[in-house]
Amino acid sequence: MKISIIDYKAGNAPSVLNAVDHIGYKVELARSPLDIADAERIILPGVGSARATMESLRELGLLGALGDAVLRKKTMFLGICVGMQILFDHSEEEDVDCLGWLKGQVVKFDAAKVRVPQMGWNQVKFVKKALVDAYDDYFYFVNSYYAKPDEKSVLWGAANYNGSFAAAVCKDNIFAAQFHVEKSGEAGLGLLKGFLG
Repeated sequence: MKISIIDYKAGNAPSVLNAVDHIGYKVELARSPLDIADAERIILPGVGSARATMESLRELGLLGALGDAVLRKKTMFLGICVGMQILFDHSEEEDVDCLGWLKGQVVKFDAAKVRVPQMGWNQVKFVKKALVDAYDDYFYFVNSYYAKPDEKSVLWGAANYNGSFAAAVCKDNIFAAQFHVEKSGEAGLGLLKGFLG
């Protein structure tokens, strides 16, 4: 099975690669459309801003190729952190249009009420089964923004930070987590195994 991790300037591909390698899967870094053309699993990690991520993907010529693989070929896809946020229509962060694969907006936590960014472990409560029988556990977050899906049906897991927010979403072959799966210990590795299995 070919597993491709998108390697772009704003990402943290090596960290995710190490996690995938740790659980026993062979993985390749993808930097061009050809690298993902025949992938069976695609992972889009993220660190930094939505705008930087979109610009990086555009510069590498990956936007069209990702859409073709994920939306047309239905290749299994996992977005992590900013890799989840750019799945939606628009992000308040630097006012940028995103992929629009899922309907909704990405907004900033209220800095008057909570510390921004949220940084550390937070409990995720899974509201539906997907990939694996995910159980409520603590995962590692570093985020100032969060997604507000228009469709409740895409919500996979929720966490609380001055109110409930979407910590994970899924629809068909698209899965995404706001938390860092690769830095979330056994719980994160369990989700990775479920996605790759």
